[in-house]
Amino acid sequence: MKKILALLLALCMVLPLAACGDSKQPEAEGDFHLVLKLSHVFAPGEALTKTMDSIADRIKERTNGAIEIQTFPQGQLATYKDGLEQVVRGSEFISVEDPSYLGDYVPDFNILAGPMLVSSFEEYEYLLQSDEVKAMFEAAEQKGIKILNLDYIFGFRSMMTNKVIEKPEDLKGLQIRTPGSQLYVDTINHMGATAVPLPFSETISAVQQGVVDGLEGTIDAYATNGSAEVAKNMALTKHLLGVCGAYISTKVWDTIPEEYQIIIQEEFNAGAAEMVKTIAEGEAATRAKLEEEMGISFNEVDSAAFQEKVAPIYDNMPGVTPGLYDRFKEIIAEMP
Repeated sequence: MKKILALLLALCMVLPLAACGDSKQPEAEGDFHLVLKLSHVFAPGEALTKTMDSIADRIKERTNGAIEIQTFPQGQLATYKDGLEQVVRGSEFISVEDPSYLGDYVPDFNILAGPMLVSSFEEYEYLLQSDEVKAMFEAAEQKGIKILNLDYIFGFRSMMTNKVIEKPEDLKGLQIRTPGSQLYVDTINHMGATAVPLPFSETISAVQQGVVDGLEGTIDAYATNGSAEVAKNMALTKHLLGVCGAYISTKVWDTIPEEYQIIIQEEFNAGAAEMVKTIAEGEAATRAKLEEEMGISFNEVDSAAFQEKVAPIYDNMPGVTPGLYDRFKEIIAEMP
């Protein structure tokens, strides 16, 4: 009987300690494994899709499988506003979207993504290094959004229709498909057309059926996403810089061991640099291919007239920092 009591007493002493140890022990870094779903709207052949796939492969290899990023192109998962909402809610999710969608949380990003703000890739990249934009990154983190990189440039966006567009008046009466971003909608409307937000999965058929008269996008997209089959003219309005950022929840980011955070950040930075180089070097060849093999025509436009039309957008952006647009223009003018 005494032996039984002694055993019971010893067991009572050991169990609480064991339970305590199990609940307090942090997960060993060697046991860490995280699966992230990365979503965007781009077609498989586009540069951004290839870039994200490459980034995911390199991160998986460098972390020995601890960080696994599953990529979902062409809107298979949540995109646009819905995608960024997944990030803000703390989902194990990477949203790859235009900076204008950040404007729902930090309004100043609407200026950075605004129409005809920059005229070259280099001007945009120079702005990203400014103290003003760095402060915007910090503000996004306060909203739960960690910006991994904001420099996935895929070219300037222009009008794709079956009509030659040279001036704002030429867009009168035309319905143009655009992503659901309010900034995109405002830009197309101010330029003289009527913006029709549609998922890209519905866009090509919408042009074929006459639901819309065309769409807008980059030369790279023109060559790969089916647009060239239904719209045979690109007016080089260059009204918006086609660029995306990659965003992850700060809550999720904070759970990742520092060793893996460094690898993830390095690869998202390297991927952006590679993509910009690829686009810059390949755009002329892509345009030539579209002209020669697909019968696409290109025409220049009255840029000054379009700039005048979109200028009021900056005056009516709600919540933006007063004078920031002018400051951005000053920074661009100071560029060496």
